[in-house]
Amino acid sequence: MITEQIRSNIDRIIAKYPRKESALLPALTYVQKASGNNLTKELVREIAKIIGVTDSRAYGVATYYSMFNVDHHVGKYHLQVDTNIPATLMGAVGLFNYLSQKLGIKHGETTPDGLFTLSKVECLASCGTCPVIQVNDVYYELMTPEKVDMLIDSLMQGIMPELPVDYNWGTKCNVLFKNRGIENVKNIEVYKQHGGYQVLKKALGMKPEEIIQEVKTSELRGRGGAGFPTGIKWGFVPKNTGKPIYLICNADEGEPGTFKDRQILAYDPHLLIEGMAISAYTLGCKLAFIYIRGEFGWIAKILEKAIEEAKQDGQLDNVDIVVHQGAGSYICGEETALIESLEGKRGLPRMKPPFPAIAGLYGCPTIVNNVETLASIPFIVDKGGLAFKQWGSPGGYGFKLFGVSGAVNKPGVYECPMGISFKELIEMAGGYKGKIKGVIIGGLSVPILTPEELEKGDGLKMDYESSINYGTSLGSGGVMVISDEFSIPEIAARTIQFYNHESCGQCTPCRMGSGMISALLKKVAEGQGEKGDLEKAIWFCDHIKGNTLCPTGEAYSYPIKTMILKFRDEFERYIKN
Repeated sequence: MITEQIRSNIDRIIAKYPRKESALLPALTYVQKASGNNLTKELVREIAKIIGVTDSRAYGVATYYSMFNVDHHVGKYHLQVDTNIPATLMGAVGLFNYLSQKLGIKHGETTPDGLFTLSKVECLASCGTCPVIQVNDVYYELMTPEKVDMLIDSLMQGIMPELPVDYNWGTKCNVLFKNRGIENVKNIEVYKQHGGYQVLKKALGMKPEEIIQEVKTSELRGRGGAGFPTGIKWGFVPKNTGKPIYLICNADEGEPGTFKDRQILAYDPHLLIEGMAISAYTLGCKLAFIYIRGEFGWIAKILEKAIEEAKQDGQLDNVDIVVHQGAGSYICGEETALIESLEGKRGLPRMKPPFPAIAGLYGCPTIVNNVETLASIPFIVDKGGLAFKQWGSPGGYGFKLFGVSGAVNKPGVYECPMGISFKELIEMAGGYKGKIKGVIIGGLSVPILTPEELEKGDGLKMDYESSINYGTSLGSGGVMVISDEFSIPEIAARTIQFYNHESCGQCTPCRMGSGMISALLKKVAEGQGEKGDLEKAIWFCDHIKGNTLCPTGEAYSYPIKTMILKFRDEFERYIKN
């Protein structure tokens, strides 16, 4: 039952949004947390009544997102172990098995005393610090069996321990990471001592069209994965429609292998806020949103505190920024699915056109930009678009964050000039660890490269053009290095399992095709494959590509097909007869 206090807090959540229904996800999240990490149909109905949506819509939303526990009771401590590909490469499967044996429960089960529930979950954007266990809304990273023992002992005493870790990072450009080593730069006074908000002051003295021209001159391309030119995207926003214009920062960061944005969000939030304030002024936006993945609960609090500091300091007199948490859905990284989610719906991609710049949030002109993209705006406005182009080449200009995980000695996030050689990037990450079998350079949704391919010609450069020439894509810049101790057929099976799980189900080719490929590759990886299974999997890949509403179909069909073709001999060794 929802108490008056909970009802009052939900009303405060509702007040943040232009439309009440946008408060549905945060209200469900809040009530679940207040109810011992569980939801019931009765609670969902009560929330629906308060928000003003139908019971069926609220229930449909609550059962769509993976973080909601509707009529699925979990224990006091929900232990969620990331077992996606980056985590697997860093020992997560063995750690899960250790935890399972220690607690005497399997995936999805709860201990008889109701204290612990154990689950395997998808990528938690902790790729450089895996294995990671999320306990309720707290991350425990770089976990070992010894740390697991310490964690469980502490939880049994009712204490959520602090087990801090150090993150590997480095910079060759000193722009996005210029404040990374400064203590307490999350505090606005410290941020301002190092030049913070001076560029916003400069921007407010410029004409919006001047700023757009500088962004166009810089040729900054979206850093979320698609690589669309930012200035051109901004230029699509229609003028004088009579409708409000919205800006949304995409901080969902759900692409496996990607963990760069959290370095800005958690350690330099005012850089993002300054970038958003400049962008909002340029676009004529009075209300902006940061859509952050639901698992980043502690980072959402950091952002909310920083926004409040900026308001009190007068930095956000021209725009309000609302932090909106998702609830566990990979597909919400796609901009129209994200908008649907922000409107209090299931995150289902929309048909395009119209594009969000014309008809986005609430049917109004909307720009959706990635965290890294928006954090790059202050430099461009301060130094100029041409200064941004001092790094890189026509294949991609500027600076870029690359997250490197897997078989390297210093997994971490590194700020580099666009076009840095792959070899030099790996050197920044401490070099290879063991013998290498393959590399994925742009998140799980791009094709794998073999070590031999990386050395062709002058060697791979980390930009858009070179990656295409090498038969892959720069994507989000999430680099996963695979050593020869791992099986490519098993990695392929786990990859398609992820995409099958995350398919929104809207398109038949994606919904059914991912399931068929998953069944085929699971059979192969378990040594039960039959002659013709690989050809069937390739056939499905060929017929899914280009036949789905959003890019998800291509995000797995091309990489899976590439794994089969490049490592055919290894796959065939798993097939009977």
